[in-house]
Amino acid sequence: MAVIDFEKLFHQFSQLKVAVIGDVMLDTYWWGKVDRISPEAPVPVVAVSKKELRIGGAGNVALNLQSLGAAVSVLSVLGKDDDGEQLTKLFEDNHINTKYLVYSEERITTNKIRIISRNQHMMRLDAELTTDISTADEERLLFAFEEFIAAVSPDVVVLEDYNKGVLTENVITKIISLCKHHNIITTVDPKRKNFFAYKGVDIFKPNLKEVKEGLNILSDDITLSLLKDIHLQLQDKLQHKISFITLSEKGVFYNDAATAALIPTHIRNIADVSGAGDTVIAVASLVYAATKNITLMADVANIAGGLVCEEVGTVAIDKEKLLQECIQLLK
Repeated sequence: MAVIDFEKLFHQFSQLKVAVIGDVMLDTYWWGKVDRISPEAPVPVVAVSKKELRIGGAGNVALNLQSLGAAVSVLSVLGKDDDGEQLTKLFEDNHINTKYLVYSEERITTNKIRIISRNQHMMRLDAELTTDISTADEERLLFAFEEFIAAVSPDVVVLEDYNKGVLTENVITKIISLCKHHNIITTVDPKRKNFFAYKGVDIFKPNLKEVKEGLNILSDDITLSLLKDIHLQLQDKLQHKISFITLSEKGVFYNDAATAALIPTHIRNIADVSGAGDTVIAVASLVYAATKNITLMADVANIAGGLVCEEVGTVAIDKEKLLQECIQLLK
């Protein structure tokens, strides 16, 4: 690879305009102490001492993009409720554009409440609807997206699917079509339900488990030749440009019309893998939009995914730390 000026590349991120479309959610954390069992039922009583609200789901991709310096807008369907208001405020506090969010009388805002004591999950409460959004909400979301394109002229659109009903087959098809018409790069982090609906995207980024389920592959032996075959099977169904598959502790694999490679992960002290996929799609989207270099895209995203796994909980990537790691590891 030619010598890359990473400082210049990372500076380019701030000139990119990105939309994240998908299932955003509120992550609520309640911390407390357990000293006794309830007299009403055989369950622990958690004396709550601290509460925290965080951005979750597709919103975490937006957070990662923003922390890298890009201008980020988020598009989704929220409920007209307190959780929706709080989530909108969290986006605004993090300098993420909320102008194109849609609020629906028919939905509730997804909220995952985690109750934690002594660093252990006691319980998780999920308030959510996972049915597809209505035709009326689809139309409102697509109208908001058209307005967004006209006003912002984005460089890249990330479709982030958590199977909560915002990315219906109709929404997916129409967004990809609009992006093609306006020459906007599309990148996708898919889930099982609409796995093969993302036809014609630029970058399709499943993890290995998702792709094996989607293609009914039983082999546990991950070789370059198997991964190349997976790419061909995916391309037969999707006609996309680039397969970019995360392989957990084995690294990442990429394949386009010209090149294919398996990049091993860098040795790290893994604390928590949650949110790593969000970081990988965010970094890959920006590097590809800035350079069109898929080897560089995979290298930098691979480092980023490993870096966030060193932190406990879901965290956005630290731009300066990632820059220093790239300079050190990708000489």
